[in-house]
Amino acid sequence: MHARHGLHLLDAISDVAPEAWDALLPSDAPPCLRHAYLHALEASGCVCPETGWTPRHATLWADAELVAAMPLYLKTHSWGEYVFDWAWAEAYHRHGLDYYPKWLSAIPFTPIPGPRLLGRSTASRQALLTSVIQHARQSGLSSLHLLFPMDDDLGVLENARLSIRHGVQFHWRNADPHDPAGPPYRDFDAFLASLNHDKRKKIRQERRRAATHGLSLRWEDGHSATTADWAFLYRCYAATYALHRSTPYLSPAFFDRLASDLPGHVRLLIAERGQSPVASAFFLCDDHTLYGRYWGATGNLPFLHFELCYYQAIEYCIQHGLQRFEGGAQGEHKLARGLQPVRTHSAHWIADPRFRTAVDDYLARERGQMDFYLDELAEHAPFKATATGGS
Repeated sequence: MHARHGLHLLDAISDVAPEAWDALLPSDAPPCLRHAYLHALEASGCVCPETGWTPRHATLWADAELVAAMPLYLKTHSWGEYVFDWAWAEAYHRHGLDYYPKWLSAIPFTPIPGPRLLGRSTASRQALLTSVIQHARQSGLSSLHLLFPMDDDLGVLENARLSIRHGVQFHWRNADPHDPAGPPYRDFDAFLASLNHDKRKKIRQERRRAATHGLSLRWEDGHSATTADWAFLYRCYAATYALHRSTPYLSPAFFDRLASDLPGHVRLLIAERGQSPVASAFFLCDDHTLYGRYWGATGNLPFLHFELCYYQAIEYCIQHGLQRFEGGAQGEHKLARGLQPVRTHSAHWIADPRFRTAVDDYLARERGQMDFYLDELAEHAPFKATATGGS
């Protein structure tokens, strides 16, 4: 068997050794980029050709040594991406052209920003991207998209002449925004003290309303959560999708695999009345960040969503010395809960030069609108206008 050299597309993440893939990850990469997470998606059947996600992971080799990699899929739709290109697909369709399948570098169903070009050096990452674009061009497919790359990827992406799209998410940071390099908050009250009076009062009111449900809360990780805990989490997760008349992307087998293979990187928050669970929230976690993912409840419990998904998450970060809480995609309501707007990115290569020009024109206008939107959000920031004082 000849040693691998150059670009190879893999039909499954299991075709590369976990230790080789994970060795390419920077120390601050979120857990959803780890080999075990991607493998859980595939082994559980959530990511496969039948669901519209065909794995074709891009790997770059130098004499059997993996030097760069990219999570890569052939997509037959745009569901589960959180960066919306339905209008582009419709434009292709109106002109009698096929937009799907398309090439996509992303973490399926997961809008967590992180590196998409994994490599031992900038040169290896550049070489990987050049090879992938060349392959995309030769494939005859419409496009290549990289969703939620880190800022460190942007220079390489722009140098390769990909079109950059801007978006926004809301993240909480464990420091007073007037002194971002200062000490972390000592407790939740210290965080509240950084907010203006109206927002501080609103949060306290919401927490009091949530407390009237008389629930006890407990945090679990993959080591301590029971089979019953995971079954209840999935019940809540599926119920949330049902409320929106949608079908869950993930299966019980996926969560079971995460609990087994990444036990230190998953968190469950379960709310109980007596011995009966009534609501739960699911998070990913690493040494510096808590990532909000899913939540659900068995009934209508006003304000419990804010308590479990935001306030308890913030308290967890403060208590465990985490730097950041990422609240997921969209949601202007998060601003009033102390999460700050953060610019996100995606990068797009369009094969047809006519559509590439049209997309570039559209993105230029959209970026201007996004700049205006971020300025508007900044004007409605919940924090005090001056350095924090008392509570």
